[in-house]
Amino acid sequence: MDWSIQHLAKLAGTTSRTLRHYDDIGLLPPTRIAANGYRHYDEDALVRLQRILLLRQLGLGLPQIADVLDRDVPEHAALSAHLELLEAERERLDRQIRAVQTTIHARQEGKTLMAEKALDGFDHTQYRDEVEERWGKDAYASSDRWWRGMSADDRAAWQERAAQLGSDWIAAAEAGEEPTSAVAQALAARHVAWLTSIPGTPAAEGGDLAGYLSGLGDMYVADPRFGANYGGEAGATFVRDALREYVRANLS
Repeated sequence: MDWSIQHLAKLAGTTSRTLRHYDDIGLLPPTRIAANGYRHYDEDALVRLQRILLLRQLGLGLPQIADVLDRDVPEHAALSAHLELLEAERERLDRQIRAVQTTIHARQEGKTLMAEKALDGFDHTQYRDEVEERWGKDAYASSDRWWRGMSADDRAAWQERAAQLGSDWIAAAEAGEEPTSAVAQALAARHVAWLTSIPGTPAAEGGDLAGYLSGLGDMYVADPRFGANYGGEAGATFVRDALREYVRANLS
């Protein structure tokens, strides 16, 4: 079966004009054009649109999306990476929903509100034990003071920067870039600069940067909570290998 441009636009929550633009730039051509001039899209086009919408949610621009989609990356692998990322985000949102529901019930019924439950899913200290175990209590304390001292706008800007870096890593991995490529190494340099902006980390404090980057890369792969930021295990492996190459080329 196929879908008319109007039907597909309605299902996707977009407009026929947007889909025509996607056709004009070669991002989503219709499967066929009917005698009345209407564009129609088959199942393959539907899946391609789904991937476009997912990549848009990650903050990629249309030229980047076109580059990702046109590379020779197996469709199931790309969709699996998207699925892992969505599941991690769903888990975070589910925790926040439960926390808000708990707050509402406690306030309505006059019960004592437990801070741990009210703030579940919002806590930036969730990795405290791991940070302290790997890099010491001073590293965590310094980073925590820095975070708490930021304004809401500064925190939002920092989180946006982190999210953009993650989406760019995912796009490069999906595009089939090698860890040694110029694109991957430019991302590795951005990653190091991002880490350097966080007080308390070896990257910021002049510690064993090479060891720190290698340890982070291994953690990204070993822990799906971190790997989800890079599209799952395959994406995290790409980041790890690119960071290893950065260490070899710049810090050896």
